[in-house]
Amino acid sequence: MLTKPDRLAALRAALAAQGVDGFLVPRSDEHLGEYVPPSGERLAWLTGFTGSAGLAIVLPERAAVFTDGRYTTQVAAETDPALWERRHLIEEPPEAWLREHAADLRLGYDPWLHSEGFLKRLAGLKLVPLTPNPLDAIWHDRPAPPAAVVLPHGPDLAGESAEAKREALAARLREAGEQAALLADAHSVAWLLNLRGADLAHTPMPLAFALVQDDASVRMFLHAPERVPEATRAHLGNRVAIEPRANLPRALGEFAGRAVRLDTDATPAWFAATLREAGARVIAGEDPTRLPRATKNATEQQGARRAHRRDAVAVANFLAWFAAEAPRGQLTEISAAQHLLNERRRQPGFVAESFPAISGAGENGAIVHYRVTEATNRRINADECYLIDSGGQYPDGTTDITRTLWSGPGPAPAALRARYTAVLRGHIALATVRFPSGVAGPHLDAIARRPLWDAGLDYDHGTGHGVGSFLSVHEGPVAFSRAARVVPIRPGMILSDEPGYYLPGHYGIRIENLLLARDAAPQPDQTKPFLEFETLTLAPYCRALMDAALLTSAERDWVDAYHARVLAEVGPALEPAVHEWLARECAPL
Repeated sequence: MLTKPDRLAALRAALAAQGVDGFLVPRSDEHLGEYVPPSGERLAWLTGFTGSAGLAIVLPERAAVFTDGRYTTQVAAETDPALWERRHLIEEPPEAWLREHAADLRLGYDPWLHSEGFLKRLAGLKLVPLTPNPLDAIWHDRPAPPAAVVLPHGPDLAGESAEAKREALAARLREAGEQAALLADAHSVAWLLNLRGADLAHTPMPLAFALVQDDASVRMFLHAPERVPEATRAHLGNRVAIEPRANLPRALGEFAGRAVRLDTDATPAWFAATLREAGARVIAGEDPTRLPRATKNATEQQGARRAHRRDAVAVANFLAWFAAEAPRGQLTEISAAQHLLNERRRQPGFVAESFPAISGAGENGAIVHYRVTEATNRRINADECYLIDSGGQYPDGTTDITRTLWSGPGPAPAALRARYTAVLRGHIALATVRFPSGVAGPHLDAIARRPLWDAGLDYDHGTGHGVGSFLSVHEGPVAFSRAARVVPIRPGMILSDEPGYYLPGHYGIRIENLLLARDAAPQPDQTKPFLEFETLTLAPYCRALMDAALLTSAERDWVDAYHARVLAEVGPALEPAVHEWLARECAPL
């Protein structure tokens, strides 16, 4: 097995043999998704960085890893500074760095792993597509592609038949004068065809591509089509063909002279290049399933409420256990996360975690997307901060919740309580905002930051992201973020509300609930529709970290009402001892 330095040297040798000077290694796989199977973990294999967003650039004499603010501490801990420079993805974009350090070099890239939109940002550089990927050739123990069974996700959970979704999409194609749409995002294929699976550890879907035609027929391409059982084939019907990925070049070649829509920012560049070579007319446009998928129907909304109530039972059991055990100073980050996972496994319908739990004590909590390992696992000491960010996948919904806790038994310092309360105030402000139709996530992001900004503080991540329905816990196109696209929030969209504060080397604070956008009741003299949020997550906030004197009366009233709702909806499902603990935590401030 190659060591990290040997891997970098072997890749450079492979690049030189192909006549190129450098190579781009993204975190994404062929579907350009956030989460990838083990066979797609090229960035982690080469560099050691295991975060969910990043890019490595290998040049003859230097190499760099680009990550965003969520991973600044993590990338420093996981990569060798003798091999890899660490660069900020936003503050020093890769394209600017390349123009400074590689303007005259031939740069290789895998056209299956980069979107055409990304490559356009590198215009003027000497880019060379390389297939097969030279990194794969030196990754001798690379895992096999996933081949889990593909399962139906019926209308009782999806709220709409796959046939109806296909017909609606085909109608939009005909209206636009387009003959087909290419779906490279596996979430889109799963949503459109009402399919689920287990190709990824935390996102229950098969990894597949699809060609949707204007007659509502679909050709689905995936590794090992034999993993689609007869029951799933019957669910799909005879208008959906199931084909191996090897058929893609021939299938795209049949579109000469026809218009094919694809999202150039979310589709591997290979597709557009192959279609153009075949004489097809490539229409750059957003994936036509993204907005319908993000806008949950009534069935999906009810499913989300049910899933969150069941998940809340697991969280309450965990929080009560933590309150009793943490003051002894014997818990670890791994043992705490494992206990929460065990509690979720006791809940009806639980399938998997919706992402690997972020379980960080003390200084590890300041690493925004910290992933505990056996090497980094530390004890949760008495009288310190502990952050747990986790979620569950249930057939009727996806959950994501963060709570920051005080291990006790002593009181939390006043300065820490002030910081926690500022984060809580921002969290409440976003949860309670009413806003006119047409407002988008970037317009609301600052609302959650205001209490921190007043104190000269901020956090280097977005305030919230969209969440799927038994799909990815991170779903576009909406988000609470200054960097997000301006996509108006619609009733039925589910977003997270998770402001935070992080003091490197000491602690991290984040508080997260999921919110469901809905129509707001009209007010006197209102001239346009307004929206508001329904809070889906049901779990108490940490009273030991809260300074109620720093809350306004309206904020205290909101916390009291929320806690009363938590006790009323979750309490009846708890055992007496846990119910007693929850009643204390949910008592009026």
